[in-house]
Amino acid sequence: MIRIVLADDERMVRTALRVILGAEADMEVVGEAADGAAAVPLVRELRPDVVLMDVRMPGIDGIRATERILAGSADPPRVLVVTTFENDAYVYDALRAGASGFLLKRARADELVQAVRLVAHSDSLLFPAAVRALAARHAGERAAAETARALRDRLSEREGAVLRLMTAGLTNAEIAERLGVGPATVKTHVAGVLAKLGVRDRTQAVIAAYECGFVRPG
Repeated sequence: MIRIVLADDERMVRTALRVILGAEADMEVVGEAADGAAAVPLVRELRPDVVLMDVRMPGIDGIRATERILAGSADPPRVLVVTTFENDAYVYDALRAGASGFLLKRARADELVQAVRLVAHSDSLLFPAAVRALAARHAGERAAAETARALRDRLSEREGAVLRLMTAGLTNAEIAERLGVGPATVKTHVAGVLAKLGVRDRTQAVIAAYECGFVRPG
């Protein structure tokens, strides 16, 4: 069972999300918050698996709420940002803050359900082309101090290859097939990449790769 908290300042949006997700046999909406300030303590109390977080809310927005939720738990939930605009800088900031992916408010019900399952359970990157487009658009503006050379020095040659394929949106199974190794080996390399980058999932690894110039747009 995937336990979900909804954070959105629009009651009708929360109601629609609750109806759609509550109809799934493997999902349960365990709580709702009307703003970021209410979402943070609610998530700490209920310890859901996934938080659907509106990126723009009054007071504490989805970006700050995501930062506080992820910083305040040893085993934090996955955060899925829900937004109106796909190329919004707010969305990129939310991903940098630790969100595992984003979903447009106009998405179909089946896309919403699939996205929740993906961020909860999968080793895939949610909407990789959209994440890459966001990173390509905004990474240069937020370039990290670390250079591509420094990152290459920290990663083994195989880890660097795995990171590039992760950035392309490949799953562990697809990376294993591409590199001619076993899935367990890829899983070990992915864990090594995440640890050396100091990030918790593939989305943040992609952003880090773009921001330091390890992967370039185009």
